[in-house]
Amino acid sequence: MRRNLAARIGVWSAHHRKTAILCWLLFVVLAAGIGGASGMVEMTNAENGAGDSARAEQILSDAGLSHRAGELVMVSSERPDGWRTAARELTTALGKTGEVTGLKAPVAAENGKDALITFEMKGDAATASDRVQPVLDAVEGVRKGQPDVTVHQFGDASAGKWLGDLLSDDFKKAEFTAVPLALGILLVAFGAVVAALLPVGLALTACMAAFGLLSLASHQLHLFQTTYSVMFLMGFAVGVDYCLFYLRRERDERAAGRDAETALRIAAATSGRSVLVSGLTVMVAMAGMFLSGLLLFKGFAVATIIVVFIAMMGSVTVLPALLSWLGDRIDAGRVPLLNRRSKRGGRGAQKESGRIAGKLLRPVLSRPKLFAAASVVVLLVLAAPALGMKTEELGLEKQFGSRSELAVAYRDISEAFPGGPAPAQVVVEADDIEAPAVRRALDGFDKVTVHRGQNVAEIEIPMEHGEADLTELREHRLPAAFDGTGAHAYVTGETAGSVDFTAQLKSGIVPVFLFIAAVTFLVMLFCFRSYVIAVTAILLNLLSVAAAYGVMVAVFQHGWGASLIGSEGVGAIESWMPLFVLVVLFGLSMDYHVFVVSRIREAHGRGLSTPAAIDEGIRRTAGAVTGAAVIMVAVFAVFGTLSMQDMQQMGVGLAVAVLLDATIVRMVLLPSVMALLGERNWRTPRGLSRLPALDHSEPEPEPGPAADPVGSVRHG
Repeated sequence: MRRNLAARIGVWSAHHRKTAILCWLLFVVLAAGIGGASGMVEMTNAENGAGDSARAEQILSDAGLSHRAGELVMVSSERPDGWRTAARELTTALGKTGEVTGLKAPVAAENGKDALITFEMKGDAATASDRVQPVLDAVEGVRKGQPDVTVHQFGDASAGKWLGDLLSDDFKKAEFTAVPLALGILLVAFGAVVAALLPVGLALTACMAAFGLLSLASHQLHLFQTTYSVMFLMGFAVGVDYCLFYLRRERDERAAGRDAETALRIAAATSGRSVLVSGLTVMVAMAGMFLSGLLLFKGFAVATIIVVFIAMMGSVTVLPALLSWLGDRIDAGRVPLLNRRSKRGGRGAQKESGRIAGKLLRPVLSRPKLFAAASVVVLLVLAAPALGMKTEELGLEKQFGSRSELAVAYRDISEAFPGGPAPAQVVVEADDIEAPAVRRALDGFDKVTVHRGQNVAEIEIPMEHGEADLTELREHRLPAAFDGTGAHAYVTGETAGSVDFTAQLKSGIVPVFLFIAAVTFLVMLFCFRSYVIAVTAILLNLLSVAAAYGVMVAVFQHGWGASLIGSEGVGAIESWMPLFVLVVLFGLSMDYHVFVVSRIREAHGRGLSTPAAIDEGIRRTAGAVTGAAVIMVAVFAVFGTLSMQDMQQMGVGLAVAVLLDATIVRMVLLPSVMALLGERNWRTPRGLSRLPALDHSEPEPEPGPAADPVGSVRHG
């Protein structure tokens, strides 16, 4: 019998299991070791930006005028001038650290109760957070020694230190929470310790190897600091799911009375094929992020493609080798109350596992119009809040919650000294910065630094009213000042960077969506030779994404129910989140779609009618899809409990989308729509009849090599 690629790989691995296992371990060790030694290279501000703000940062970088990390310390008292002693002590203590420059005398607020001390960290701003601890200690010393005053600090270095420590703690929390959660779910699903450990072990080793390769890649494509978290989120969830699909099919075939080798061959030819198709679909969908025009998404694309590829290859190579080596020992460490494997054998075990799914399907298939309409209405209601979605690049004061020390410092300093924590920085470039016309224009601004040798000037302008001030600055004040002078002025800073980044995302989301929609259509067309299934897959995915958007907006923009997960509404969605969620969900939903529809097509190919094939296909995949969905939802939900607002939004958005996709979409909407379409599901246009078809039939049993049966102990 002709075997597909996944079957050939699986059979080869089973018959050369020692080679397959040792090669996998060697690859993981080398990739993790070499990558870890090389370290990760993070992107610069210019690389992470877009538009005029990125141009301003690039001008400064090209001129060798790297930013120094600015810091603000506000000393407040209950009575006017009550801050003076503490401010004097603080200024002295900061000077003694040897880490600061440009230390200025305290500036009093209008109320006389607050004073602001400004300074910069010496050296490169990129490494300032590594050197800011003596400054933090100096501020803390004055805070403790002067209990009658309140001291707040906010700046690039102190916020960077806070962020770095928090990301490290959050990543450890995610890793140490997600892994036991997944292990517990798999233990319930399989009822055996070894069967539960296998997917978790393979997923973790895939992530380890991917971390190493991503570190190497970062030397060519610089990365954002949260990229590792995104990689672990995707890699662990996908790695466990792929192994789960494969292992579940092998156990189902064993329960149906197959011998070990035949069961493994069938699992390789069916679930292995689905893993390859799903993995390739996810990777190609992720490649759509290269079209966004932003380095952030290019890094996300590289990270997710690497980890999905490694997880996919591990599932179709080392997993069959391990299953071959373990044989019946896969059920070692059985938990009596959890082990559900039928001792009767036969297909009765499979029917029993789909009993609940069968009960749910019966009314759906008997009244498909009603259930299709009802499920669409539910998803559209959930999606409704997305119509009012507002996106912005969330500042650090919003990332950590309104009660965090950083947010409180930012808010109090902003109230006492409007525009202080996030001023605009105007970068002026001219052929001759000393030209009379340029000098006259610069004289119209207060805080101007001229770099004569580089023909560049920097202007600092407070931003009391955020985007309104930015619009006034860009559209009126700067053109009025510099038009006709031959100089070019570009605005950067926190507000300008957020506006430019969001604008680039809005223009980039259309080509990304068109790309992944086209990829989904072509992959589905190739897999099933049916344009109906291809179009249906795209429409179902769009409903899942829209519902996820709606829930994210309701929770994190409006704050509805945010307190239930320890979060709060911040009035906006992180600007990169909609595009990221769109791409990830389009990719991940293919896992379930290919797995379920392949099983339906397999049943239809045996001669069953479409309704009967739908019933059998969904019942036989219900256990695997439910287990995979529970694991993904659990892993994503862990990220919803982390400290940063963007991680919370990503975790909750993906968890909700997967939950909806595995329940309403796969269990109600998909079967009802396919039942309504009937035989039209399998319609192939005449012009596409020559497309190569993937075999969706169940492989016939064939004898393996007598000298090396699967499950035996092989040496050499």
